[in-house]
Amino acid sequence: MSQTLLKVSGLKVAYGGIQAVKGVDFEVHEGELVTLIGSNGAGKTTTMKAITGLLALNAGDIQYLGRSIRGRGPWDLVKEGLAMVPEGRGVFTRMTITENLQMGAHIRSGDKAGVAQDMERVFATFPRLKERRDQLAGTMSGGEQQMLAMGRALMSRPKVLLMDEPSMGLSPIMVDKIFEVVREVHDQGVTVLLVEQNASRALEIADRGYVMESGVISMSGEARDMLTDPKVRAAYLGE
Repeated sequence: MSQTLLKVSGLKVAYGGIQAVKGVDFEVHEGELVTLIGSNGAGKTTTMKAITGLLALNAGDIQYLGRSIRGRGPWDLVKEGLAMVPEGRGVFTRMTITENLQMGAHIRSGDKAGVAQDMERVFATFPRLKERRDQLAGTMSGGEQQMLAMGRALMSRPKVLLMDEPSMGLSPIMVDKIFEVVREVHDQGVTVLLVEQNASRALEIADRGYVMESGVISMSGEARDMLTDPKVRAAYLGE
């Protein structure tokens, strides 16, 4: 069995007096593409923020590479290969595309040749970014900003890439492109944890899936089996 890179155990996170995540357990193994699906407000984004050190845990633990990362800051976790593409993209709007990508590689200051190589790899994956490399990120469309956010995260050479709602608010054509790239990144050997409201598209490319409802995991299994599960189809696939 492949190594468990990320293990979430008994995770609880509260906002004020509201318990947003109520005791979540799941794991991601090396080389997998795992998706966490569920309706809006289920606690998916809160879970991702807790994993990456953006929110404090009330209870439970998160292990990465076999060690607890509870209380660690996101800047430390990026150095260890845990990177996130946040919901809402979070690009640096007053920086150019090239500058945004360079920010993604700031932990690799001694690897100029490798950074340049990875920059070209990102441009090969997203030709539109190459065409507009000197354009300010804030003047780009939502889909282009999503490409940039993904490219920026890849510049850190992550072992595990977390993606929070990458298709949200995008046109159908851009959604196709984003899911194509997620699959391509995974095929290149990057382990992926994908949070998505577009359950059918996420399950189509994933190895395994977890369903999150009201702050708890209500179902899990092989993605191909979940695609045909009547409960999943009724609740999340509109059938």
